[in-house]
Amino acid sequence: MKITKALLIHNDAAGSAAGSLVSSAVAVLAPAIKELDIIQTSGPGDGEKICLERGGEVDVVFILGGDGTVHECINGLTQLDHPPVVGVLPGGTCNDFVRSLGMPVDVTQSARMMLEGRIIDIDLGFANGRVFTNFFGVGLITDTSVNIDSNLKNSLGKLSYFISTLQTIRSAVPFAFEMEADGKLIQDEAVMIYIANGRSLGSSALPFAQDALMDGQFDVLIIRQTGLPLLKELLARKPEGEWQPKNDSILYYKARNIKLRTDEEKQADTDGEVYLSTPVQISVLDHKLTFLVGGPDAI
Repeated sequence: MKITKALLIHNDAAGSAAGSLVSSAVAVLAPAIKELDIIQTSGPGDGEKICLERGGEVDVVFILGGDGTVHECINGLTQLDHPPVVGVLPGGTCNDFVRSLGMPVDVTQSARMMLEGRIIDIDLGFANGRVFTNFFGVGLITDTSVNIDSNLKNSLGKLSYFISTLQTIRSAVPFAFEMEADGKLIQDEAVMIYIANGRSLGSSALPFAQDALMDGQFDVLIIRQTGLPLLKELLARKPEGEWQPKNDSILYYKARNIKLRTDEEKQADTDGEVYLSTPVQISVLDHKLTFLVGGPDAI
């Protein structure tokens, strides 16, 4: 793919060395692109606004930041009638969507791979009018995000997520829910419901198929109770192929249309951003955006 005009959006609040990451990305991209505009986001919602206003003017929008920055920008790009190709450069703490795409978490390597021009159409999730790239979750996953100490996150990076998870597990309280998944009714109690489009969580690979971003379905995890054995089951690397959980505390489904209600309104986490809540309707947007994914090791 020949790139004539591109936009690089970056968030200096993401990660600990954003300035140097931008310089590294520009050093690779600028010589290969005739016109490369660089814009720094200045606050919450700015990425979505920039993409909505400027995305239709370029061939490619490069997003350099964490999963939250990507989430914002994608919600802007999906509102365009003719969205550009998207390139996601790792600039956050966990970079889970980059990992789901099969791209390296080194910004220089990712930029070089993108210039190879391989593109692929990716599914997105749609929840109560908002788009998500990697996941939608309620319960433990949301509590973990809310409980992260921002100072700890800045100093320890992805380790802070695991510290917050361990702290949150101790106080996890089950909630009653009702879910319709492609017409199948599920009524139960859980400490977490995780609806995945991608296949990475907290920088660890989840045991889902490699084509998870393109298969037209979500991987749905219902976690009935939690503990360290559960984390081991979910986050230990698994061989490729169909996965069936061995832990009775995990229910696993694949579905593309989901209605979720909880006994009490619960905050929801979408790609690490907490602003939605239950009840919610969730559906797959098939092959909604086109992404640069580089060489043969990517999906």
